[in-house]
Amino acid sequence: MRSSAVLLFVRFAVCIAITLLGIVPGARAQSSWKPDKALELIVESSPGAGVDRTARIMQLIMQNSDGVRVPVNVVNKPGGGGNIAYQYLQQFPGDAHYAAMATATLLTNHILGVSTFNFTDFSPLGILYGEHVGFAVNAEGPMKSGRDLIERMKREPEKVTFAFGTSRGNANHIAIASVLKAAGIDPKSAKIVLYKASVDAATALMGGHVDVVATPISTFMPLMASGKLRLIAIAAPQRSREPFATVPTWREQGVDAVVPSYRMLLGARGLSAAQLGFWNDVLRRVSKSDAWKAELTKNAWEDVYMPAGESVKYLNAQYAHYRAMLVELGLAK
Repeated sequence: MRSSAVLLFVRFAVCIAITLLGIVPGARAQSSWKPDKALELIVESSPGAGVDRTARIMQLIMQNSDGVRVPVNVVNKPGGGGNIAYQYLQQFPGDAHYAAMATATLLTNHILGVSTFNFTDFSPLGILYGEHVGFAVNAEGPMKSGRDLIERMKREPEKVTFAFGTSRGNANHIAIASVLKAAGIDPKSAKIVLYKASVDAATALMGGHVDVVATPISTFMPLMASGKLRLIAIAAPQRSREPFATVPTWREQGVDAVVPSYRMLLGARGLSAAQLGFWNDVLRRVSKSDAWKAELTKNAWEDVYMPAGESVKYLNAQYAHYRAMLVELGLAK
């Protein structure tokens, strides 16, 4: 009996010691990871591009945050439709010091077979912000509203050209297909004209070379003052903020189409719960900062920040939607 009592006492003492030392399996490890070298924000474009600006604003906010005690560097890896950046990130499995900016093109390129990379090859850290796809026409053209566009597509679809950047089957193309399908029009009937960038498509629109441009609304912001284009609809659930507050949604014009665009941040594959927790905390601080809110307002972006867990669910749903639409367009199987 005495030996049993001693054994029980020893076991109890060991448990107390483990608890006090903080080495209960999974306890401290799940909540205390911190970077011990510089963080890298990997950008798929050259310096000066829109996504590069977003990364550098995040860099500034992070460096001024109490939650980040190491340098934050922006590393540009342009080319290959983002694949060069993703290949670079893939070199650091399990290392949370590296994160890459990404868009919905990552998903659509995988569905189309253009790239082998998908968001599931990495650790989604968060959806940073959102915006919706806007539809613009030439200000001097005959179409004055979304209804005008739908009526013309029903009457003579072969005479309407839709332009966007940068590749067939991307989120802009899916937005056009979604609107047409919701209006009862065959999505494959749209005549598509591709440009190297959506801003190039908008320039062509102002010159009267194409009829409609579909792209995230922030693309139109520097062109609004020209007076040469007219936004006729935004594929959003409600109206956007200024300078797009007067533009009706597709739903207001009888077409039930909502098509979001978004920017996300990806970590290397195989990150631990503690590492994801670190990034959740960092991105939460970024999303609540005044500098970030000012940037959202400046670009008419929407505050839709989602942490890692919610991001995975959201991206799974978006992937399924994209695949269904691309199959309908005959671009995927």
